[in-house]
Amino acid sequence: MVKHVKNVFISHIHEDDKGLGKLKDILAENGMDIRDSSINSSNSNDAKSPEYIKSEILAPQIQWAGTMLVYVSEKTKDSDWVNWEIEYAAKMDKRIVGVWEEGAEDCELPWALKEYGDAMVGWHGNSIVDAIVDEKDEWEKPDGTPTPPVTLKRHPC
Repeated sequence: MVKHVKNVFISHIHEDDKGLGKLKDILAENGMDIRDSSINSSNSNDAKSPEYIKSEILAPQIQWAGTMLVYVSEKTKDSDWVNWEIEYAAKMDKRIVGVWEEGAEDCELPWALKEYGDAMVGWHGNSIVDAIVDEKDEWEKPDGTPTPPVTLKRHPC
């Protein structure tokens, strides 16, 4: 039974496209139907200009979504596109939730997720749904255990 319907943009690297179906499945199993506006191999585009891709393709998709999910694997941290998408979502005041890929080992997060993320959760359907719906701001390791506290730098007003 679907309890929640959300518009999301899933930021990821294209090598992780196969994991997006699994993510949608685990959310559905936990009562959430997502409408995904992200770009993947099934709806790719032929645009070549990075500025065009950002302003005409990605930006409208992120603006439409209420929440950004960031699918985190070992290589996600190296993606300039993922970092740009997260930073843009933050400028649009979107909720940003990182999700460790299924079976992930602890790895470095994209810098923008560390800077702007609201939550980072393990591969547990209830944790992912809670982070999206209930806006729980928890940071977890891939196994779902809490991460140690992190000292945040202060930004001057």
